[in-house]
Amino acid sequence: MSKTEELVEQLSKLSVLEMADLKKALEEAWGVQAQAAAVAVAPAAGGAAEAAVEESTDFEVTLTEVPADKKIGVIKIVRELTGLGLKEAKELAEAAPKVLKDSVPKAEAEEIKAKIEAAGAKATLKGL
Repeated sequence: MSKTEELVEQLSKLSVLEMADLKKALEEAWGVQAQAAAVAVAPAAGGAAEAAVEESTDFEVTLTEVPADKKIGVIKIVRELTGLGLKEAKELAEAAPKVLKDSVPKAEAEEIKAKIEAAGAKATLKGL
């Protein structure tokens, strides 16, 4: 077994706390500071807005429009999504455009938007 393989095997057995101590000891011994590498991504021409949305991990979901004939269904969805009472959900739906959710993961934001649109209203996502 090579020295590298032995070292990998030994490091694999360390706990998280021991690894943190090792990191600190190496930083002090070598006079460096460990940092996560920043990767710069150059978007394709005309795709800057798309690249910014793809890089976002959290999204803001905004209820933008509620047709009068769909208001009851939208209020039910708003109550389900926000946990608000009937009065508060009705006020939120009538005051569109209003933010429904701040800082949610992309998958959840898309699911919320789909529910709102299925109820007959319109929603937008904004990457944070």
